[in-house]
Amino acid sequence: MRAAKRLTLAAPPPDPFGERRRPAWCEHLQLLGGRFDFETDSAQLRRIVRLAYAGLPPHRLAGSAPHFRIRLQLTPRTSRRRTSRGANEPPPVRPLAGAGLLCGAIDGAGFVTLATQQRAALLAVPQDLLRHAYHVRYELLEFAVYVLAARVQKLLPLHAACVGRGGEGLLLIGPSGSGKSTLVLHSLLAGLDFLAEDSVLVEPTQMRATGIANFLHLRPDALRFLDRAGRAAVLRGAAVIRRRSGVEKLEIEMRRREFQLAAMPQRIRAVVFLSRRLSGSPALLKPLPKAVVLGRLRATQRYAATQPGWRLFIKRLSALPGYELRRGSHPREAVAVLERLLAPRPASSAARRR
Repeated sequence: MRAAKRLTLAAPPPDPFGERRRPAWCEHLQLLGGRFDFETDSAQLRRIVRLAYAGLPPHRLAGSAPHFRIRLQLTPRTSRRRTSRGANEPPPVRPLAGAGLLCGAIDGAGFVTLATQQRAALLAVPQDLLRHAYHVRYELLEFAVYVLAARVQKLLPLHAACVGRGGEGLLLIGPSGSGKSTLVLHSLLAGLDFLAEDSVLVEPTQMRATGIANFLHLRPDALRFLDRAGRAAVLRGAAVIRRRSGVEKLEIEMRRREFQLAAMPQRIRAVVFLSRRLSGSPALLKPLPKAVVLGRLRATQRYAATQPGWRLFIKRLSALPGYELRRGSHPREAVAVLERLLAPRPASSAARRR
């Protein structure tokens, strides 16, 4: 009996890339000011999408929300083929399609390709990588979502956290070990709104920030300021993740009743640089001159400083106050400082006369 002839691109089947095949699932979600359609045939990849983005507040920026398509394709495990001569062949190239994009992927390869003009992305996820769903989420899926949202809407990507109240927010910027995530946790326990822990996108014209408030990542020792009941409540449903650096962190689910997620983009009210230094006085907050604020921003936001919206962002931010926040004996002291910065502004005399 003759072996079946293997189809190649030289003798392709009617739909070699699967362009006309409808995905089994499509998740429609509003994120970062845009409407995202996540398409996939894989139940495992659909679960990863829902774990990442389901249940988040539907942020909307000015104008109509752009429509994005992201296709997630599961590729087979790496395998080697034996030829009739007994030598090993490399894995075959497999044609893939989705969101209007075409590519060829070697079995076992993972990648993401973006087409910003088409507002589309195609992710190839190897079967073996499903054992590391955290990396699929942060190194493939989040890359596609953030880059598409930022490039299409001309948003500036900042490495910062943001908490707020009443539609206004504070940018929190600090190096590793400055206690940023610990401060965010205690801010949320005090009732402030959570916008994002580590990645913030800013619309520079109106200075409104958006982000994804799905998880908070903490070192285990960050819970030492909580009592036993408080630790148990925060750890409910938490997972342990391992960063590429080898650092292990607790991944705290934030889409829970006890946490308040920012229901809308937050207008930036001030920028706060966190310091590792302990304050030698009750005053934790130190106002910074404008030149110092701009210098620290350039030093901490090197990627953002290369983006088209940077100059406008700096111009708008120059009109806002900037501070250094040092550590107190307990994070509650720093939270009290943030609450004062977010307190309602007194009405102007003209407004009072109205």
